[in-house]
Amino acid sequence: MSLNSFFSKIFGEAAAAVVTAEKSTSTHNVDLPGRAFKQQLAESPNAVLLDVRTAREFAGGTIPGALQIDFLSLNFAKKVQLLDKDATYFVFCRSGNRSGQACKIMHKLGFDVRNLSGGIGQYPS
Repeated sequence: MSLNSFFSKIFGEAAAAVVTAEKSTSTHNVDLPGRAFKQQLAESPNAVLLDVRTAREFAGGTIPGALQIDFLSLNFAKKVQLLDKDATYFVFCRSGNRSGQACKIMHKLGFDVRNLSGGIGQYPS
């Protein structure tokens, strides 16, 4: 029995609709391999590509269209809180470690995030 049919039987159709609405608007924190990351980035209408490496790393090359917020900076959380929570954020770094940590923080703040597993080197050209 699905969650919708359970709530529908117990509380009626209106309750099932609320559960469905809440489920569809919930945020995610997902690790994705390179191809899936690139595909979901291309298919997401409100996608934002976020590079959390240092300014020096960013200047050395990034994925085209990426914004940069240094995860290691003291004001990372402050800068992130200024971002649009209606967007889906595709986050990456060099190895996937900093971006994974950034995704955990962002998810706790209510953001929908995707992490590029293995870092920028895993992004297909």
